[in-house]
Amino acid sequence: MSESTEQMQTAGRLWQEHRHAPFPDSLRRAKFGGADMWLLDLYTAGCVLRWLDNGGTLDSKNSRILQSCIEDLDRAIPEINEPAGAQYCQRLHQLAVLVSRNLTRTT
Repeated sequence: MSESTEQMQTAGRLWQEHRHAPFPDSLRRAKFGGADMWLLDLYTAGCVLRWLDNGGTLDSKNSRILQSCIEDLDRAIPEINEPAGAQYCQRLHQLAVLVSRNLTRTT
C-alpha cells in the first residue's frame, strides 16, 4: 500500500470519527483565538470533505482556506479549557494538518 493511500485511509477514518462526534456545547457561539468555532469547524470540514471526495486534491482557493483554518485552530486550541471541546478541535486540527501535508493542488 502506498503512503498516499495510507494517508487517505487515515484521513477517512478521522473524518468518520469527526462527523459522528457531536459539536460540543462549549463551542456553540464561542470564539477562541479570535475565531468563531462553529464557522471554523464548518470551513475546515468542508475542505477536508472536498479533499476526500476529490481523491486528495484541492483547488488553490480551498487550499488557502484550509491553511487559514489550521492557523486559526493553532491559536484557538490553547484557549479551550473544556475537555470535550479541546478534544474535538484537536481531532479537527489533526485532520486538517494531515490533509494539508498530502495535498495535490489544482488550479
